[in-house]
Amino acid sequence: VQLQASGGGLVQAGGSLRLSCVASGRIFSSNAVGWFRQAPGKEREFVAAIDWSGSSTYYADSVKDRFTISRDMTMNTLYLQMNSLKPEDTAVYYCAARVEPYISDRGADFGSWGQGTLVTVSS
Repeated sequence: VQLQASGGGLVQAGGSLRLSCVASGRIFSSNAVGWFRQAPGKEREFVAAIDWSGSSTYYADSVKDRFTISRDMTMNTLYLQMNSLKPEDTAVYYCAARVEPYISDRGADFGSWGQGTLVTVSS
């Protein structure tokens, strides 16, 4: 699966952004997918994941109730709706796909990665 992320930008604290990730190549509908992020000087961390069917989701505690992950099978696209953004959400956000259909929060379980899109939240 090849992945192309977009939608990042500069936003004020409290604002919203929606990230998109378009998939091509191998069958996208059978893969669990997710979002990770990496802030400057920090390690990559898990943000959210969704299973192959779209019926099961999982979030990092830091984004729960603020971010929503979803997928559109017809468009082969993964989304991350980010609301109530905070300066600490500033990071490069990466979409990722794994061969297995079920959720994981471990980066090592994901074999395909997008190029990343930068989200900057100003205070």
